[in-house]
Amino acid sequence: GSGMEGADGAGEPGRRRQFGCASFNQDSTSLALGTRSGYQLFSLTSVEKLDCIHESANTPDVYIVERLFSSSLVVVVSAAMPQRMNIYHFKKGTEICNYSYPSSILSVKLNRQRLVVFLEESIYVHNIKDMKLLKTLLDTPSNPSGLCALSTNQSSSYLAYPGSVTSGDIVVHDTNSLSTVATIPAHDSPLAALAFNASATKLASASEKGTVIRVFSVPEGERLFEFRRGMKRYVSISSLSFSLDAQFLCASSNTETVHIFKLEQLGASAEDEAATWTAYMGKMFSAASSYLPGPVSGMMSQDRAFATVHLLSSGQRNVCTLVTIQRLLRLLVATADGQLFIYNVDPQDGGECQLMKSEGAQLTQETHSSPSYAETAALPASGHATATLTGYSEDGGAKQGDVIPEHEFAVGPVCLDDENEFPPIHSCRSGTGDGQG
Repeated sequence: GSGMEGADGAGEPGRRRQFGCASFNQDSTSLALGTRSGYQLFSLTSVEKLDCIHESANTPDVYIVERLFSSSLVVVVSAAMPQRMNIYHFKKGTEICNYSYPSSILSVKLNRQRLVVFLEESIYVHNIKDMKLLKTLLDTPSNPSGLCALSTNQSSSYLAYPGSVTSGDIVVHDTNSLSTVATIPAHDSPLAALAFNASATKLASASEKGTVIRVFSVPEGERLFEFRRGMKRYVSISSLSFSLDAQFLCASSNTETVHIFKLEQLGASAEDEAATWTAYMGKMFSAASSYLPGPVSGMMSQDRAFATVHLLSSGQRNVCTLVTIQRLLRLLVATADGQLFIYNVDPQDGGECQLMKSEGAQLTQETHSSPSYAETAALPASGHATATLTGYSEDGGAKQGDVIPEHEFAVGPVCLDDENEFPPIHSCRSGTGDGQG
């Protein structure tokens, strides 16, 4: 299958383009690109220029790269070693740890509590603070594209993944309580895309047919919205993403159109309430036979997108996200070959969004005559290995994190982050780990 992250090219290096994958971080403030020779991280705080925060050129054929919020923690998987996950502190150019799994890693998702690794038929849930393995979900339904979603807000940490190979069931697992909270019969056909909103109260899904996108409440699994792209043809939806306030949902596919839907509750504004209600009831009666009784009656169904974007190229694997940059709502589309398109979205009237900026990440390796900072920094340090390492705690450092055994780490103490985002950078000038150990 052609997963979003581009694992589909992993087997035939000859046919791969320069860039293997693209991913936005959890709050879409940063873009990560995997390349033939490493990975690149970009800041997305301004639309004027795409700011390259970091470039690493010592991992071949990167097909997964995920950054944790604005921290220095980045997870990288290379097609050269697809069973191994490497976690780096990119600002220091050091490896924090690496883990190997029984088969190829298909996707990795992270939030402030958990790091989750997806293989084709199993899922590994780690505590991100000390990388302790909390739970292994074995014999999960075959998921060759590694399709999954992990919510990112502080309080809850839900995981969604396919519950069936033949139909579009979604399993919702609470990674805090380590228990399954719901199985949602979302679609008739197998799933193709999943996404939580920022507050983890909604979950969007699309099936392989791609004709309808549904939104469910979490964790109850009630159907809240149903969006149709307005075309009957099947498309493969590669990416779904909510805006921060969950007012909008964007969907990109293998076609040239990106659709943006507005999650409007019925009768949101007085003037069109009557018209919408009549149309809605008319539709309900005409389609009454095909509707399920009960819970669906409260669901909003929309037949066309609120706003659309026409990409310059189609067929490219891409990921999309809706984010407010410089106080305006933008749609960002990143393609697997390293292009970023920024569109302005009109939150009132929608319609066709205008292209504000397109960036090719023209950062090819030929420009480096001397080794880059990353290459220099990644050279092994001279033997000052420490016995223990203070873990990074989730609460901003009020209490010490757990001590991480030395054998799981690269040389030297590593504390993540310099932006006070997470994890904290306290007490890491020396290797004493605050006297622990």
